[in-house]
Amino acid sequence: MKKKVMLGILAVFLIAFIPLFVLKDAEFGGSDDVGSTVVEEVDSSYQPWATPVLEKMIGGELPGEVESLIFCLQTGIGVGIIAFIMGRFVERRKWLKEE
Repeated sequence: MKKKVMLGILAVFLIAFIPLFVLKDAEFGGSDDVGSTVVEEVDSSYQPWATPVLEKMIGGELPGEVESLIFCLQTGIGVGIIAFIMGRFVERRKWLKEE
């Protein structure tokens, strides 16, 4: 079991880091960039029909650092919830073995 987990973790790291070293001059853009480019190609007169709530509240665009902070907080909360659920499954298994 431990070997499988270690091989899985190694595979994830290899999948994540090999492209960074093999494709040195490649641009790794996000889906937001590609999506907006495609929308411009399809309809150059397109106007977004909604604006983000926080941008409305502050009356302008969020700084990049604030966006990164919010994204990291969201990620941390999600990971915390997943870890809590996984921990509950492990504890349940221990309780069932004791009975």
